[in-house]
Amino acid sequence: MSEYDVDLFVIGAGSGGVRAARTAAGLGARVAIAEQQYLGGTCVNVGCVPKKLFVYASHFQEDFAAAPGFGWSLASPRFDWSQLLAQKNREIDRLQGVYQGLLDNSGVTIVTGQAKLLDAHTVSVGEQQFSAERILLATGGRPWIPDIPGKQFISTSDDMFALQQLPERILIVGGGYIAVEFAGIMHGLGVHTVLSYRGDKLLRGFDEDVREFVAQEMSKKGIDIRFDSDITRIEAAADGYLAHTAEGQTIAADLVLYATGRVPNTQDLGLENVGVALDKVGAVQVDEYYQTSQPSIFALGDVTDRVSLTPVATAEAMALVNRLYANQWTPVDYEHIPSAVFCQPNVATVGLTEAAAKKRYPNDIDVYKSVFTPMKHTLSGLGEKTLMKMLVQRSSNRVLGIHMVGADAGEIIQGMAVAIRAGATKAVFDSTIGIHPTAAEEFVTLRKPHTE
Repeated sequence: MSEYDVDLFVIGAGSGGVRAARTAAGLGARVAIAEQQYLGGTCVNVGCVPKKLFVYASHFQEDFAAAPGFGWSLASPRFDWSQLLAQKNREIDRLQGVYQGLLDNSGVTIVTGQAKLLDAHTVSVGEQQFSAERILLATGGRPWIPDIPGKQFISTSDDMFALQQLPERILIVGGGYIAVEFAGIMHGLGVHTVLSYRGDKLLRGFDEDVREFVAQEMSKKGIDIRFDSDITRIEAAADGYLAHTAEGQTIAADLVLYATGRVPNTQDLGLENVGVALDKVGAVQVDEYYQTSQPSIFALGDVTDRVSLTPVATAEAMALVNRLYANQWTPVDYEHIPSAVFCQPNVATVGLTEAAAKKRYPNDIDVYKSVFTPMKHTLSGLGEKTLMKMLVQRSSNRVLGIHMVGADAGEIIQGMAVAIRAGATKAVFDSTIGIHPTAAEEFVTLRKPHTE
């Protein structure tokens, strides 16, 4: 008989935690998982899934506007926020049930409540205690807001999925994924939208052309983007809120959304009881095997602040569990991870940016770029453009990076990611027959390097 209640105790039932728990159980381990809030974690409940549903909802405004160009006459469309919220909630409830079923069918014990480490092998959840040979931290992240006067008036992305009433005016603060996505959502649903960012370009870390192009297209749609705008305080007003900037401006809004990043969710876990080391941003430090400074405790996903993407967390979970319970070790390859931003138009990217490619391979990079009007918008009258960009190492002809801003960018770049991981050359792209007429065929018809 084992000296422990379970072989693996997982704290956090998000995508990474659930994948680790049910896979380990499938390999014969005795597993328990604790969750204090909701099964599925951020992605299912207040992240990727409901956000994408809101993106779909918000884009109908443009579809209605485009319809007359294709011969359709429409009565004035009417949007009902409460109906969207109810539909979203039904889908999230369904997905929570799916996660419940996956865990139950795998034989995982589900424990509801805040888990806390008592020592290297013991976890408490309320009045219960569990001993475990190994413990996995998969608690994800949480929104961060600055400590400024009036911070009590600030909403976060978590709050946006439970709004009882849509505001007439919204101020969104931030310049990353969440900020630009909610700017598109709110604007598309008819909310007057101001996006305030203290930097000079959106989407830090993305290719420079992408960053500039996204701002141009969002501005064309009517989103009020204010760069170099630093909010210093927020105060209540008779009809909402007033945000004051360091530059002497005031911005009036009915709702102030801060999308200024997320931080690892390490609070109240009892990490101080077991000596688990954290880095300067509060993320759990792990080695290449996801092991913390305490040998019996492991961590993965957003709580480690490596690559904060749901598919990365699930890949890490598979790698860890296979090593611990199947004696197999296939490390996660963090190179060429594709990602998408569901702003409007969409952004998707895989591989190196132009700046990174030129730094890694000086004087050995060809840049292929195309900006064009998609076929749909030749009749829609909306004027939206698409950007496609490819970076190629001249000496090897290998494609190093692909970037796109345009409709369905995420769907297109997912396939391109396979090609890049397979080591495809520009010659392979050139010899591939395009699907006509599509936007994606542009990637196999780029012939002449771009010159400034």
